[in-house]
Amino acid sequence: MFTAPIAELSAALAAKRVSAVELTTSALARIDAANPQLNAFATIDPDGALARARDADAARAAGTVGPLAGIPVAHKDVLMTAGLRTTCGSRMLANFVAPYDAFVVQKLRDAGMVLVGKTNMDEFAMGSSNENSFFGPVRNPWNPDYVPGGSSGGSAAAVAARLVPAATGTDTGGSIRQPAALSGISGLKPTYGVCSRYGLIAFASSLDTPGVLAQTAHDCALLLNAMAGHDPRDSTSLDRPIEDYTRDLARPLKGLRIGLPKEYFGEGTEPSVVKAIDAALAELRGLGATTVEVSLPSVDLAVPVYYVIASAEASSNLSRFDGVRYGHRAARYADLADMYQKTRAQGFGAEVKRRILVGTYVLSHGYYDAYYLKAQQVRRRIAEDFRRAYERCDVIVGPTSPTTAFRLGDKVDNPVKMYLNDIFTVAANLIGAPGISIPCGFDRQGLPVGMLLQGRHFGEATLLNVAHQYQLATDWHARVPPGFAP
Repeated sequence: MFTAPIAELSAALAAKRVSAVELTTSALARIDAANPQLNAFATIDPDGALARARDADAARAAGTVGPLAGIPVAHKDVLMTAGLRTTCGSRMLANFVAPYDAFVVQKLRDAGMVLVGKTNMDEFAMGSSNENSFFGPVRNPWNPDYVPGGSSGGSAAAVAARLVPAATGTDTGGSIRQPAALSGISGLKPTYGVCSRYGLIAFASSLDTPGVLAQTAHDCALLLNAMAGHDPRDSTSLDRPIEDYTRDLARPLKGLRIGLPKEYFGEGTEPSVVKAIDAALAELRGLGATTVEVSLPSVDLAVPVYYVIASAEASSNLSRFDGVRYGHRAARYADLADMYQKTRAQGFGAEVKRRILVGTYVLSHGYYDAYYLKAQQVRRRIAEDFRRAYERCDVIVGPTSPTTAFRLGDKVDNPVKMYLNDIFTVAANLIGAPGISIPCGFDRQGLPVGMLLQGRHFGEATLLNVAHQYQLATDWHARVPPGFAP
């Protein structure tokens, strides 16, 4: 009962078979037991969580709540939470207490969800393994010697281990979908602008996208219903009609056209991943879908384009962390320039420094046209490739990651090898389109494989429909890591 998906927990709350206080107490107990091993949470708020749960029970008794009221949730520590520590996984903000809520945090609070804590993450959301956190690495519940993916690895591990039924994440180049795949859960990145970035501590402003991690596609749809909406405080927030993202979940897949990019099925992908994806495609065909080969000729350039653009934007965004206004400040310094240098040298980790240096370089005089401008031009070509592909198909399917989870430490000394983990996910961020990763099997070591579904802009309902129908026909999403089953 206590580790069930959101849809089941909501029904149990409505039928008064369980209370929000009971759900929250159970979640806090599981977090207390598992966090020393997994390191999934950076901050836990038991007193605040129980107070919010009591409020949810009172609101439900008054008959004034929606389906998410009383459901425990965790927020990635890059999202501001009023009165609660928000660290971004960095020494720079290790003691920073947010003065206000991020837009998506407030929306889920308004929906009655019970915040239990903040999840560990790669520092400033920069990473694919959750090994870059000031608070130490997060461990994969399927095997604690392996990474959970990143940068939303804490959120992914917390949901996979059934510590909470759902968690927020942010996706800049795959940071929701890739950890969802490596941890065996569902992770949705919406269309850029559907969920406001207000209160999201920026990494790369043209790419950062708030989203959700949960057990099922149905749960992701329920969460997106609450999180989406226009926010005038965010100039990139889209003012468009409110949607019900659950509306197409029951639609049969007959007539659905699935595009298979030949670039996603070449060398470099582990055989166990290919085998699982092939089996998943056979299942989708059995549900009535058809498959067609498509081509994305520029997608091979997505990773270098992403790291040029993301690093350039990070160089600009992280300049605000200088020790003057908030965050860490060096204890001893000779003058203002020395304070800047020592504060940033002490406050930022190696990966953040690397990306700031790269970003500053590509924006510098003499290199802007050669790197940054060229990357923006290729970004447009990638978008055009996808536009042409969607003339032949409704969704694009492939692996989420070329590998399953890898051992802690395996790739920390090889940044390029680490960056290639995002080879299938970064394109959706570059073009601002939605994507969802869902579990579709395991490799020989018992580590999860994720299937990536990508769609047109504002095509979330279609992606959720495909994912939900697949999950009705399979049980990969219901598998729980050994030692964490109820």
